[in-house]
Amino acid sequence: MIKLGAHMKISKGFKKVPEDTVNIGGNTFQIFTHSPRTWNMKQPSEREVDEFKLNMNKFNIDFEDVLVHSSYLINLASPKDDIWEKSINTMVEEIKATDKLGIFYYNFHPGSHLGMGEEFGIEKIIEALDIIFKELVHTKVTVLLENVAKKGGNIGYSMEQLGAIINASEFKNRLGITFDTCHGFDSNYDIRNKEGVLKLFDDIEKNVGLEKLKMIHLNDSKYDLGAGKDRHEFIGKGYIGTKGFANFLSFDEVCKLPLLLETPGDDEEHAEDIKVVKEILKNIGKL
Repeated sequence: MIKLGAHMKISKGFKKVPEDTVNIGGNTFQIFTHSPRTWNMKQPSEREVDEFKLNMNKFNIDFEDVLVHSSYLINLASPKDDIWEKSINTMVEEIKATDKLGIFYYNFHPGSHLGMGEEFGIEKIIEALDIIFKELVHTKVTVLLENVAKKGGNIGYSMEQLGAIINASEFKNRLGITFDTCHGFDSNYDIRNKEGVLKLFDDIEKNVGLEKLKMIHLNDSKYDLGAGKDRHEFIGKGYIGTKGFANFLSFDEVCKLPLLLETPGDDEEHAEDIKVVKEILKNIGKL
């Protein structure tokens, strides 16, 4: 069964997310655990957790198909000690909340070195992750590093960089990756043709291991290949296009994973994008 959904609001409470997901035609989703633009968060109450889990079961959504995304402020590569420490502390709390909700996967952008260089940034990320995992000894949550657009001081735009972080961690077995199609396209991973997808898989296998690819962020791109802009577009309306996604989704390695939209707009727009993706899947015999 294809697992397809979108990033969903939690403004009406965690309990509403499963129902809202089904209403837009999805069977999985991504959420934040709190406002992504603030450091502070409170843990979900027992009642919130119970209601959420009840509705997950009621609407037949598998906890292992769902993803929590980190807040936007987190930067484990930061050379600023206060930001680095806040990032660690906030990430610990977000992973605790993920665990309480019964969700198995937590996703974050590795960070930006802010001019200090990639080697510096990678070392800071590795150090931070090891601190986080030592704090969260008993969590069942797997932490996924998301590939990012190649711009500024961003770390994680190549599988080589993601592999350097994962393979150097003391907790390699608790780490995996999410592949974002827009960010990958920004960084010259051209998924519009078979050769490009095979190159991507080879890169993942060589540096990380394909078994560590757990989630797909399905986003079109407002800009052409290698632009490094990080501007998501509606599925089929950008430079990847319907033909590009038809190629990408034709691979079993992709279709077996949860496909999560982070395209512009809200539930109404996500419902339209889900229809577009389902139409593509039907046309290639995957649905």
